[in-house]
Amino acid sequence: MTVRKLGRGVAVVGVGISKFGAFTDKTSRDLFVEAYLELRTTVDKGMEPAAIEALYLGNFSSDLFEGQGHTAPIMADAVGLPQIPAMRVEDACASGGIALRQGVMAVASGMHDVVLVGGVERMTRLPTAQVTDTLGAAADVLYEIPAGFTFPGLYAAIATAYMHKYGMAPEHLMNVALKNHENGALNPKAQFGVTIPDWMQGRITAAQRKGKPVPTWADPMEFLHDDAANPMVAWPLRLFDCSPVTDGAACLLLVDAERAHEYTDNPVYIIGSGHASDAPLHGRADMTTLGAARSAAAAAYAQSGVSAADIRMAEVHDCFTIAEVIATEDLGFFAPGTGFKAAEDGVTARDGARPINTSGGLKAKGHPVGASGVAQVVEVFKQMRREAGPRQLQGDVPLAVTHNVGATGSTCVVHVYERRD
Repeated sequence: MTVRKLGRGVAVVGVGISKFGAFTDKTSRDLFVEAYLELRTTVDKGMEPAAIEALYLGNFSSDLFEGQGHTAPIMADAVGLPQIPAMRVEDACASGGIALRQGVMAVASGMHDVVLVGGVERMTRLPTAQVTDTLGAAADVLYEIPAGFTFPGLYAAIATAYMHKYGMAPEHLMNVALKNHENGALNPKAQFGVTIPDWMQGRITAAQRKGKPVPTWADPMEFLHDDAANPMVAWPLRLFDCSPVTDGAACLLLVDAERAHEYTDNPVYIIGSGHASDAPLHGRADMTTLGAARSAAAAAYAQSGVSAADIRMAEVHDCFTIAEVIATEDLGFFAPGTGFKAAEDGVTARDGARPINTSGGLKAKGHPVGASGVAQVVEVFKQMRREAGPRQLQGDVPLAVTHNVGATGSTCVVHVYERRD
């Protein structure tokens, strides 16, 4: 593997994110404008929109979700930048992360000094069955979809293969859901800003108010085992193992590192970028790891000159709880077959040795597929600058990683971030 260093430094100097959720009264333009306006408030020394030279926009399928193609120039116009070159990037659920990589390459190459990277998806306009069909377009439509697979089914196949190989139980996946909802409850932008214990109590309170039989769950684990409260989607994955259908947007301002001081005295540097691909799930010899993730991580670490052991925190692509477990192994944080034990032991909790998805992850924060890879960077930026509020990690965060996956791992992009004193 040939790994080249970035031609020049790249810094993130501002970030913005819309509220994630289901919005009947907002279009993707509204969401993107919301994120962009917040970005402008986070650039410490201010910014002139005229300085932005290009837009790289992650978007999976506005064509199918909203009937709107040619999305990038429309978003550029919506934020008052109609003349700049604007490009939409599509790589399934990794669209946002790949848009970021395009922005990094544009700045590192010297093509541009200041670029806007964004991601947006409005998914809830369609009924659930059509959302399922739209997302299915990212799988192999010649082999996987005709066989009856949906994405929950595909990740259920990954989970059962992992369980068979390493002895993981469904309860171990519940630990991931509990953790990410706990983090999401501290994130005001999250779609599900509530812990699972509080969710359980809400169901009890609602039953009491309506005069219905009151559930007698002894604890959150019993609640998560209840087929009525947490129905099976595709064994072993239940509802609380699955990320939601989400509307949302996020954006970042990238600049040449030598000009970062013009915007802030507290930039976050992108020092490594790795991108790799793989066959569809049915064509892989081992379903318990994502080869693209391992390759992308190796490239990003090599480019940045750091190792997995150096990383303080990570935002990973937990479209399903099993995806987080495998991501932590593919990124080199834990040995194969031990990621679920690390979650059980609290290693990946906010107060653990290797915090994962302090934002709540895709599971609780939400998963507007084209925006998710960009939203991950928003969390890293806030944590590294000590601006994450009640979910702020203790101590310094000098190095962090984002991991964004497309489909079942046919695409993966990994970025490494550095905070310098």
